[in-house]
Amino acid sequence: MDDSLDILCSCSVLLFAAAIWATFGISSTLGKSPHRPEEEEGRTSGLPRGATAIALWGLSPVTRAAIALGISAKAVTAGSLAAGAAAGLLLAYGHFGVAALLFVAASLGDALDGLVARATRTESAAGALFDASADRYEEFFAFGGLAVYFRSSGVLLALMLLALVGSFMVSYGSAKAESLRVAVPAGAMRRAERAVCLGVGTTMVPIAAALSQRFHGPEWLGELPVIAAVALIAVVANVSAVRRLRVVATAVSPRVEPSRRRGTPHAAAVHADVGADAE
Repeated sequence: MDDSLDILCSCSVLLFAAAIWATFGISSTLGKSPHRPEEEEGRTSGLPRGATAIALWGLSPVTRAAIALGISAKAVTAGSLAAGAAAGLLLAYGHFGVAALLFVAASLGDALDGLVARATRTESAAGALFDASADRYEEFFAFGGLAVYFRSSGVLLALMLLALVGSFMVSYGSAKAESLRVAVPAGAMRRAERAVCLGVGTTMVPIAAALSQRFHGPEWLGELPVIAAVALIAVVANVSAVRRLRVVATAVSPRVEPSRRRGTPHAAAVHADVGADAE
């Protein structure tokens, strides 16, 4: 974990984030009109508006470059999927710095493909399905790689799996709400928030490990950033998922009049219709 390449990659991620933040701040100060998240109609990431604005502003030149080079949204999605798979493999072997760089690239690609699709007016149901499927696989690769790395500890392995199921259930709650034509409930630990947590956690591991070794600290101290990030995802995502599912269940529950609450055919039929749609 203290490999120089991993430390270099982690520092590169931090410097890149700092450079984008500083450039965005300078542009705002000079009175330029940076991209605003509200310009993406109907799309929210779950992150603070400022963070979303910075990310979209930073991706604007990349979007223009991709379009100029003729790179399609599906190609961007495929590239993100490949980067996510490579990141998961590197996490399994403990190369957190290089994995963090690839994971950040994959996460940015998840936003870039949508920007390219909208800018080129090539949005489609098939593209949206490919994008959503790639997102799930990328999360599986990340948590799967961490699960392999921490496999010697039953507690940490269980933590990785708990974070994985929480992540999937948050997404499932949103998808189920849409399929039942119910407003998607608000909640924490959506895809972008999980990506930020994992990105920060994995990025800081090589740096924390180097500092721990320098000051003769315990080995687990170097792994603490990613463990803390995954623990946060595991707790918050599962709480959020349960809350979402309860809100959706309440929204689709039939409003039966008092005279019909004793198992009348009407109430039973409504419950049967809802149950038939359960997965």
